[in-house]
Amino acid sequence: MDTLAVILEEPEHLVLGRLDIAEPGEEDVVVDIEWSGISTGTERLLYTGRMPEFPGMGYPLVPGYESVGRVVAAGPRSGATAGARVFVPGARCFGSVRGLFGGAAARVVLPGKRATPIGEALGERGVLLALAATAYHATASGDGAEQPDLIIGHGALGRIMARLALAAGAMPPPTVYETNPARRDGACGYSVLDPADDDRRDYQCICDVSGDPAILDSLIARLAPGGEIILAGFYEAPLSFAFPPAFMREARIRVAAQWLPADLCAVRSLAESGALDLGGLITHRRAPDNAGEAYRTAFGDPSCLKMVLDWRQHS
Repeated sequence: MDTLAVILEEPEHLVLGRLDIAEPGEEDVVVDIEWSGISTGTERLLYTGRMPEFPGMGYPLVPGYESVGRVVAAGPRSGATAGARVFVPGARCFGSVRGLFGGAAARVVLPGKRATPIGEALGERGVLLALAATAYHATASGDGAEQPDLIIGHGALGRIMARLALAAGAMPPPTVYETNPARRDGACGYSVLDPADDDRRDYQCICDVSGDPAILDSLIARLAPGGEIILAGFYEAPLSFAFPPAFMREARIRVAAQWLPADLCAVRSLAESGALDLGGLITHRRAPDNAGEAYRTAFGDPSCLKMVLDWRQHS
């Protein structure tokens, strides 16, 4: 078999081309992708060549870990059913072309256990489950975890994190900081502020999704004594902070690792029940033929919260 795929041949050189894909085994499924999202965190670093050393790194590669598609063939030991709509967190089926993360293709082969069934009603919004699982993991997996009362960044991830906090019954609702005026709209049930307009210095739990490696000192200054900072972005440069302010506050700093399958299942249930609203976050859509422009828009246009490639007319 072969497939049409987005291929990042080298930093900032992206093409759409055909690749051979692996023959499926008994534990595998073949999925025809309907939609794939573009990540403005890790995929931006891959695109620009600024990604820190990472397992599986190297070019050429097929990006993408936010895909939704239809199972068209299921091996007898895959545990999957042909015809099911599934969330696909990527695939490694492209031979010598690396699958990092391998979801931006018209057809993929992957183990059935990695294809998560989702409800038909989610449709293209299913691509947002990876971001939702990231937000859920950051705020639900720590010892004595609590919902953040301050979130840094009002992109798609920050908005999902705020919506999860509301779904969890956070009172009072979280505050979100956003320095870009173009991204301060769209809040429902919580406040979005320019940090320069906020005098508070008593936040108990601050979650940073900005990916800004120089942000720690400003966040520590906002903490209450004993407060926690959760680093939920992906940082291309070393992070550092001045010790005395952190010492005086007995600040705690926690790194949120990659989401786990249990996180994905949790947010899928929340989204399918209506407790987590994923509406209004996909703002831009392109055909794969326009992938180059789609990636540039996703990374450079502040009005673009989530860009989705629509693969339904491609094979």
